[in-house]
Amino acid sequence: MGPSAASALSPAVTTADDRLGKVLTLAVSQSVDSLSPFLAQRLTSTTIHRLVYEYLTNYDPEDGRTIPGLATAWKSSPDKLTWTYTIRENSTWSDGKPATAEDAAWTFRTMMTNPDAATANGSFTANFREVTAPDPHTLVIRLKKPQATMVALDVPIVPKHIWEKVRDFSTFNNDRSLPVVGNGPFILTDYKVDQYVRLRPNKKFWRGAPKIDELVLKYYKDGDAAVAALRKGEVSFVPNLTPAQAASLKSAPDVKVNDAPGRRFLALAVNPGARARDGQRFGNGHPALLDPAVRTALFLAVDRATLVEKVFQGHAVAGQGYIPPRFSRYAWHPAPAQERAYDPELAARTLDAAGYRKNAAGKRTGKDGRALDFRILCHATDPHDKAIGKYLQEWWGKLGVGLTVECLDNITDPWLKGDYDLAFDGWSVNPDPDFVLSIHTCGALPATPSDTGSTDNFICDRTYDALYARQAAEYDPSARAALVKQLQSRLYDTGFMNVLAYPNAVEAYRTDHIAAITTMPAAAGNLWGQDGYWSWWSAKPAAALGSGDGSGDGVSTGAVLGAAGAVVLVAALAAWAVVRRRSSADDRE
Repeated sequence: MGPSAASALSPAVTTADDRLGKVLTLAVSQSVDSLSPFLAQRLTSTTIHRLVYEYLTNYDPEDGRTIPGLATAWKSSPDKLTWTYTIRENSTWSDGKPATAEDAAWTFRTMMTNPDAATANGSFTANFREVTAPDPHTLVIRLKKPQATMVALDVPIVPKHIWEKVRDFSTFNNDRSLPVVGNGPFILTDYKVDQYVRLRPNKKFWRGAPKIDELVLKYYKDGDAAVAALRKGEVSFVPNLTPAQAASLKSAPDVKVNDAPGRRFLALAVNPGARARDGQRFGNGHPALLDPAVRTALFLAVDRATLVEKVFQGHAVAGQGYIPPRFSRYAWHPAPAQERAYDPELAARTLDAAGYRKNAAGKRTGKDGRALDFRILCHATDPHDKAIGKYLQEWWGKLGVGLTVECLDNITDPWLKGDYDLAFDGWSVNPDPDFVLSIHTCGALPATPSDTGSTDNFICDRTYDALYARQAAEYDPSARAALVKQLQSRLYDTGFMNVLAYPNAVEAYRTDHIAAITTMPAAAGNLWGQDGYWSWWSAKPAAALGSGDGSGDGVSTGAVLGAAGAVVLVAALAAWAVVRRRSSADDRE
């Protein structure tokens, strides 16, 4: 953004330096990768964008069904190639200008025409033929072929009058002019890298302003330090607790632990030979991992049940398919003949048969004489990674395979360069799985080695791509679910993604700070990383309760949705309308 951008900003908000009363502080351990909605892929970053910008649609916190956001209604043509959205009339940007259909059209067209602007969410617009705004309250999207995600376009809509000044979307971080202009329930007022993010309520938000005075995301590199701050009342909320931390907080005064089925998976990602769309290969992944026999043997030597029992102490479910069991429509389980269950003896025989035999020192080597010594990228702030790494060193060591666990504060740089053999990987999955499936397509690869694509792990498999294209255009819920399961089966068979576990969402908050708050889903749901802004928008500070019993003042789902209005769906989609969002895992957005 050029020098004139700052002068264009005149948000009608007070600064973060004002005296505040009801402040909620959230402890976070993950760095913000970007405050630009066009680039951000980490969960902390996309959570912030959920708070700052409206999306066309939102999701019912009760059950995840699609409800209005910036769009109040939508319909498709009979051939489902033209979609028309009615844009609400009561949404304004925080600088006072109205939010219109042209803002949405400009956002999508920019993603369609600028590869850098498509970095984070380009899979949504890759099939768009044309996007227009015939009037301020009508958005029209014409498609090349049917697209099943048209009621789940999880793309932050940005103000055209601010963002059209950006000259380079690959480097613009959206942190030069604060407060950031948005139209969501909060306004981003201050940001310091790996220190804090400060947000104030948007008093003009159409659904109603949040009930707190400020929301602060405070960075803690050490999880135990965050828990200690929670005990002291220095922070209001801590996500991603270890089993030991959760157990220690069960009896802590004024603290409530929330333990719910997770929407994340934790996996081992294998470097498949990093490459770009132009055909160039790069990175230094171990060539032996290109052999399916090696990948199969490694996975046969992983005891998922032990990881769930010992590492997660029961606060997880053993991994199988790519989609967590919380999303029953799409969850997949391998058939007995297909499953790679824990079998170290079969793992050893598999390596023997493939020619990787032990030398005099007990190390497996290939025909080229190179030892099977691998590296695995580990998040320094994640104790689960470290604990699992020790188990892998033990199990694979018995096979004659060496493993070095490289725990780094920043795994992004070596990952993007392809400088790894394996890595701990994970994403938060939404009820509609399109995005987390798209990141393994050939089209998600970077254009050149120096570019950044939306790929997760450089996988490019034409069979997988063909299945992905079929599910993306399939509107029948049962037929689409069957295709999604075939995709997971193919991903499982290639062996480049080995899902270890589905961790629970284990988090805690202070009841003397937060008197009422909305989980998603309402029954056994999470607070951090929701598909929407419900938790922090609805959070009622304890001080506002008066008597402290909260009677009649809690935030109910009915109250949340009462302002949403009626949802207009095409009849053919009524049963299908479900959420899709890459909120990405806590480690990779």
